[in-house]
Amino acid sequence: VKLVESGGGLVQAGGSLRLACAGSGVTFTISNYAMAWFRQAPGKEREFVAHMTWSANAGYADSVKDRFSISRDNAKNTMYLQMNTLRPEDTAVYYCAADPYTTDNYDRPDKYTYWGQGTQVRVSS
Repeated sequence: VKLVESGGGLVQAGGSLRLACAGSGVTFTISNYAMAWFRQAPGKEREFVAHMTWSANAGYADSVKDRFSISRDNAKNTMYLQMNTLRPEDTAVYYCAADPYTTDNYDRPDKYTYWGQGTQVRVSS
């Protein structure tokens, strides 16, 4: 399984970005995987942002609720993170993660087997 993120960049506070995570591999069908977005700012631990279960139920960290939206396109095996009303504190490297067996504790990084390389998001004030 290979995950590749894209869509990061520099944006002013209040702006929007949409991240994408394209999955590939012989055994990879996105609807069979728990998927998630995490982020890591310099000097900080990796933190949970949002998740989507195999049945398309979504969950969010309190810090991004009502601003970020997770979705997926099964036909493209791609997950998205729509980020609106961005703040400087959203600056981080954003990673997507996937696992075929996770059914709980979706906010824990150790519940995911596959990770992308990350995409940088910078929000200027």
